Amino acid sequence: MSGGGGALLLLAALLLLLALLGAPASAQPTGQDACRPVRAAFQVLQPGAKWVPESPVPGSDLQVCIPKGSTCCSRKMEEKYQAAARLSMEQLLQSASMELKFLVIQNAAVFQEAFEIVVRHARNFTNSMFRSHYRSMGPRALKFVGELFTDVSLYILGSDLSVNDMINEFFDSLFPLVYSHLLNPGFPEPSVEMVECLRAARRDLKVFGNYPKMMMTQVSQSLQATRLFLQALNLGIEVINTTDHLKFSKDCGRALLKMWYCSHCQGLLLAKPCASYCAVVMQGCLAGIIEIDNHWREYIRALEGLTKGMHGIYDMEHVLLNLFSLVRDAVIYVQKNEGKVSTTLSRLCGHTQQRQYRAAHYPGDLFVDNKVLKTTRIEQEETLSSRRRELITKLKSHGSFYSSLPEYICSHSSAVQNDTLCWNGQEVVERYSPQITKNGAKAQPGNEVKMKGPEPVISQIIDKLKHINQLLKGMALPRRKAPGKTSEKEEEEESGDCDDEDDCGGGSGDGELRVRNQLRFLAELAYDLDMDDTSANKQLLNQQSKGGATISNSDPRNAAPCPGPAVAITVLLLLLLGHSCEQR
Repeated sequence: MSGGGGALLLLAALLLLLALLGAPASAQPTGQDACRPVRAAFQVLQPGAKWVPESPVPGSDLQVCIPKGSTCCSRKMEEKYQAAARLSMEQLLQSASMELKFLVIQNAAVFQEAFEIVVRHARNFTNSMFRSHYRSMGPRALKFVGELFTDVSLYILGSDLSVNDMINEFFDSLFPLVYSHLLNPGFPEPSVEMVECLRAARRDLKVFGNYPKMMMTQVSQSLQATRLFLQALNLGIEVINTTDHLKFSKDCGRALLKMWYCSHCQGLLLAKPCASYCAVVMQGCLAGIIEIDNHWREYIRALEGLTKGMHGIYDMEHVLLNLFSLVRDAVIYVQKNEGKVSTTLSRLCGHTQQRQYRAAHYPGDLFVDNKVLKTTRIEQEETLSSRRRELITKLKSHGSFYSSLPEYICSHSSAVQNDTLCWNGQEVVERYSPQITKNGAKAQPGNEVKMKGPEPVISQIIDKLKHINQLLKGMALPRRKAPGKTSEKEEEEESGDCDDEDDCGGGSGDGELRVRNQLRFLAELAYDLDMDDTSANKQLLNQQSKGGATISNSDPRNAAPCPGPAVAITVLLLLLLGHSCEQR
């Protein structure tokens, strides 16, 4: 090959290198066919578009991708590119939050259904106790049991009910049955006036002893913690959904256009943004979202504090599953004090016959048989407590979610990490040297995106996080204590409180039933808390998003990986080596 041919080969190799990387400085499209690749790529993004120039134009009408010379873009193309850039940003945000979003949504659904199952089991335990051991009044008592646990379910879901009122109503309704069927069996049913008198006297005389108050304390404490736990999870879903669908400012849209698509107007379809330049743009676009970071971290810490304290009387699983024993012991208390109760009520309510005081003698079938309602002993990891700990562990791994969003988006948008031979928004440069400031809307990273402060929707979410964090901290639940450290006062208040690992039961007397606060109900759920494999979840999210637009394959970040500098240099060396061999 002649010397002239070698020079042509070298020139061709250099042109190939420049085409792959984009030439440093202000490369401009030249020649009648210079815009054809741009036109072809844009036709994929916007099929049937007729306003794509076939050859370079002055571009005097462009507002963002302003050329120093000629350009391959029209004003209409610039608008479409900006819309595509906004869509790409939204989809990258949704991709970033996908695992966290499904973690919170799935757990909120699992725990809500699990709590409903606990309530159902507790109701069934109480009904079984009445049917088996108080047959005469059992069928009528089931109505009041059902009403009580219906109110419990509604309270957990956020209904404006008073726990004290629902328990008072339960014992008010139960006492006339106890009086007529256990204290005065065989006598006619009391009149309406008599029933109202018995209901009123029940509280004044404390016929059930301290059991109603004990029940109020335990149920109120456990249900408050449970309801707040569900409220916190639902707010977590709202926070993630809000940031997932945030509308970006005009300045942000222009900055995204410059970073991802203005290089196309110069014919540099494969040019990638510099990583540090991308970080500057993201710090500006996401400044409002990043303001959530501290409150999100505090949210996880506060939720962890709540879950650590949800044991004993603060654990609805333990409290509700042992509620039947408190009801049973309350009825036994009335029977033990039958003579005193009957005498006083005869005076207050005008009952016609005094019953002779009898010594406390109870048949063996009065107590619940140990074999009745016995739950299967299972491993601790199957309890709600362990599931809550598992959730908190996974949430803590997402504690830096909002502060790490800029890095995530840049790393998933093919930015050049070493900042060499990359796009800086105006041209391909050999090295990009940015000045990055701190996170947050108050920081003004570069001059790419100017923001005055968080958007109103972000401010609202921050206010909601502050509120729920105050509620979580305000619960002031006790931490677990080492065995033997509980004071006598605490033991009296908790009335049988114990850890998950202990057999728990309320009441007194030999033969009492102890129900472990562990159930195999989680196997009944249609959900799986294991988030290690999220492929199915991602597929579901994609199906749900089909109604919206998708990123076109013309986007270089979604096309096949473009050749890097090493590949281009290798091609150049092979061409030169071939030329050298031919000369020999």
